[in-house]
Amino acid sequence: MNSTFSWLDWLIFFGYFAVLGVSSYLFSRQKISTSREFFVGANAMPMLGVALSVLATSQSAATFLGVPEFAYKYDFTLIGFYFSSLLATVFVSVVLVPKFYAMRAVTVYELLQKRYGERAKKQAGVMFLLGRILASGARLYIGSLAVSMILFNDISALHVASGIAILMIGALIYTYFGGIKSVIFSDVLQAFIYVGAGVFVLWYLYDSLESVNIVQVLQESDKLKWYDTSLDGKFSIMGLLSGWFLLNIAAFGLDQDMTQRVLSCKNEREAKNSLYLAALLTIPIVLLFLTIGALLFVHYHNAQITQNYQGETVTIFMYYILNEMPDGLKGIVTVGAIAAGLSSTNSVLGAMSSVAVEDIYKPYKLAKGRASELHFVKAARVGVLFFALILSAMAMVSYFWQRYSELSLIGFALGVMSFAYSGLLGVYISALFTSRGSAKLVPFALGGGFVSVLLLQPYIFGVSVGFSWQIVIGTLVSFLIMQGGRNG
Repeated sequence: MNSTFSWLDWLIFFGYFAVLGVSSYLFSRQKISTSREFFVGANAMPMLGVALSVLATSQSAATFLGVPEFAYKYDFTLIGFYFSSLLATVFVSVVLVPKFYAMRAVTVYELLQKRYGERAKKQAGVMFLLGRILASGARLYIGSLAVSMILFNDISALHVASGIAILMIGALIYTYFGGIKSVIFSDVLQAFIYVGAGVFVLWYLYDSLESVNIVQVLQESDKLKWYDTSLDGKFSIMGLLSGWFLLNIAAFGLDQDMTQRVLSCKNEREAKNSLYLAALLTIPIVLLFLTIGALLFVHYHNAQITQNYQGETVTIFMYYILNEMPDGLKGIVTVGAIAAGLSSTNSVLGAMSSVAVEDIYKPYKLAKGRASELHFVKAARVGVLFFALILSAMAMVSYFWQRYSELSLIGFALGVMSFAYSGLLGVYISALFTSRGSAKLVPFALGGGFVSVLLLQPYIFGVSVGFSWQIVIGTLVSFLIMQGGRNG
């Protein structure tokens, strides 16, 4: 395999980290005096920066490598998911954002406190934290696996751990010192880097296929399908307007990881516009990476290849990087993958710390007596470090589990946040649109939604139900549980 780094690749790699170091210093020079400033930037962040940060947060190393894989294996119907997300941002902007800003919320779970009491807020926060530990830990593992393959030419435990450290240290230098302000400005930088890497790859691939009729090859292989009208397709129109729509509402409006940026805007109008712009900008970026996958299909369509690396199944994009990427471009793609992983990692550290401090620790501390705002700023930074360690540990657990167990922890961990979304959706729909529900029922509804989706996984009872329908069923179960009692 031609997977060693050249001097040019290393120059690009270390140049990227030099930019990270300088920019993190510049972004974090401003003194932070309150936890609100640390978590939501004292509601002073520019709309465009927030939009680009939301966009970057929605991407990850798994997206960077996984979107081309979908187009390579299937077609372009994945793009429907992102049109569904655009519709979901309209719902979030009309229904949820005004309520968050009316409350001057720091976390999205404060809305449940107003409706069902403080205990409900804490329970939703705990559900978020548990889901994020598993889901973001697995994403961190996938990103570190890519870094290990490219940088070290193997996937040994030591080198995967090094990949985890590279991503986590890069995330910490922004999140720990500067809070949400430096994270947002960092995300803008990372977005330009990984999109730029994608553009370079697209140009190189297209140029290498100059003697091939690309459209003809794709048409003959039925790769230019853009929408699915069936009832059971992975991204069918019916699924996009039901389960995937609900999933996107949860991701943009009920997941602190994404919504924390929206809560940092100057006002409600800019918050809404940041969501719309982020959803719109995501569509051409996803099209870029889908096109890369389609060109990779054309590139390999007559070749016999095995997408395997040292016992690990790799995506077609990773296979191409390891085997055929030229010097220089390999370095660009490596920093692109790191940028994608970094943008999702630094965001989740701040989000998890905000929920732990604002929804759980701060009420507890204030109930026991007075505490200064500087105390909570320190607590916020301790939370960032704590969750950095927890996510790193989860990433290493994923590594060993993947090798020594027949059960796919990675598949479970990547989907577990979606399991949590079902419970949150049912509780929030009840809170927003009915007079039913109670604090006592919230944990049962959260758990009921989670367990319902879990039981519909094929590795439990062998039941095959489309994922979008799993979300619908889980949300319905959670909602019905909440309807079993009145507030009080």
